[in-house]
Parts: sequence; C-alpha cells; structure tokens
Amino acid sequence: MKKIETIIRPSVFANVRQALALEGIDGLSVTEIAGIGKQEGRVGLFRGNAYTMEFSPKLKLEMVVDDSKVEDIVEALLEYASTGEVGDGKIFILPVEEAIRIRTKERGVVAVG
Repeated sequence: MKKIETIIRPSVFANVRQALALEGIDGLSVTEIAGIGKQEGRVGLFRGNAYTMEFSPKLKLEMVVDDSKVEDIVEALLEYASTGEVGDGKIFILPVEEAIRIRTKERGVVAVG
C-alpha cells in the first residue's frame, strides 16, 4: 500500500475529486493549508490598503491506496490539478506498512477500502 499526499489549488478541487472518484477513490482526507514556495507571496488590497500575502491557500489531500492504483491516481492528479502556472502543487508517495480499521479490526488493503 501507498499513501498519496498531494497539495493542490482550491480552485481545482472539484475536478480532482471527480477524477479520483472515477479511479475508485471514495476515502479521502482534505485539509485546508497555506504555503509558500516558488509561487511566493502576492499583493492584495483591503479597503484601499495594499498588503503582502506571504502564504497561498492550498488543499492537502491524503489517501491510502493499493499499489496497483498509484499510477492511475498520479495520472489523474497530474491531469486535473494542473493549471500550468507556478504553484500548482506537489504529489508525495509514501510506503504504508499496515492499515487497520478500528471498528472491524480488518487489516491491509481491506481496511482502507
């Protein structure tokens, strides 16, 4: 099993969610985050005053999947999360040693499905 963590723009979430559903991903954690990278900050206006927004709002998606689904999910993320602009995000893939569903005590891939 693998854990896929991806950081995306909030504006692409609806399309990404639909693409993941088509790949059979019905379990997903979403966290609102803010970050800074090559995109850097931007200047905003509030009541006529300019201010620097150092961090950009992002969403962090986390899912644990069977190894056989990883490439299809990565392809869907690359297609639907990309705007072609700096700040589109990142995908991280980590090994998962074990998963256990607390309620039923099921283990392995069955526990994440």
